[in-house]
Amino acid sequence: MNAADDYVDEMLDGLCSMHPALVRTGSNGRVIARAVGAVKGKVGIVSGGGSGHLPLFTGYVGEGLLDACAIGDIFAGPSVEACMDAIRAADGGRGVLRLFGNYGGDRMNFNLAGELLEGEGIELTTVLGRDDIASGAENEREKRRGVAGIIYAYKVAGAKAAQGADLQEVTRVAEAAVDRCRTIGCAWGACQIPGAAGPTFTIGDDEVEMGIGIHGEPGIWRDRLKPADALTGEMVARLLEDSFVKNGGRASVLVNSLGATSLEELFIAYRSIASLLKERGIEIVSPLVGHYATSMEMAGFSVSILAVDEELESLLAAPADCPFWKV
Repeated sequence: MNAADDYVDEMLDGLCSMHPALVRTGSNGRVIARAVGAVKGKVGIVSGGGSGHLPLFTGYVGEGLLDACAIGDIFAGPSVEACMDAIRAADGGRGVLRLFGNYGGDRMNFNLAGELLEGEGIELTTVLGRDDIASGAENEREKRRGVAGIIYAYKVAGAKAAQGADLQEVTRVAEAAVDRCRTIGCAWGACQIPGAAGPTFTIGDDEVEMGIGIHGEPGIWRDRLKPADALTGEMVARLLEDSFVKNGGRASVLVNSLGATSLEELFIAYRSIASLLKERGIEIVSPLVGHYATSMEMAGFSVSILAVDEELESLLAAPADCPFWKV
């Protein structure tokens, strides 16, 4: 990198330079939007969050997905001003869905942005990603953080909006995806914010932490590093304890690198996960393996399971095109 203070802005410049379908906009340049502008007569979808998680959040601006995204500094939520600018950039005249992770700063700033825009006549709804099972019990799902599984909500909401659905219908399918998705992650190596004196957390060379958050939030347990099959076995068991997908059901699976974990390692994990779900009679549809929601150079991976019905499965298969996901 160059100067730590320039890290985010130079990254955004590079992203838009490589992908001309995206543009930087907003009063402080901290909004990524589609170069074609808001699509008139279509419900707009916006998200936002801190930098350091590419492809999340800005990487999912594109056709059939997000219309705009507000971005903050590394692991810091976007400003109120950026949230307002993103909503305006996505407004095609049929309302805007705010779809972002369940973090206090993001909630506060997007909510305040909505209040400040009340005089502009933009109808707004909100759906919060809350798929991280390690951050709250099943009966306290309102406490759970939003992590990699939010991309499923992006996809189905984006597809529904592209079909011409109204704001209530787009919001409904986003909520359905959030309600039917669960994620858990594990990590064995920390990341470091540019300019920081040290890593976001410390962990031994032979240790792994189960349930760790994408900013290094403490997990469920820390122990000696275990084989891949042991890790995935516990992760799948914990996910299915939430009773959101039944034996004999259908589900999409996302095996996501937290940054430093290679595709080879992810496919080793997927091999085990697919076998475990098959044993339970769960059929996998539209699987995803790769870098979808990272945490700088953190070594680890997450597993997300989305229980699908006919509608969600169809929306997952609908066309979409952004820098990091094409259907």
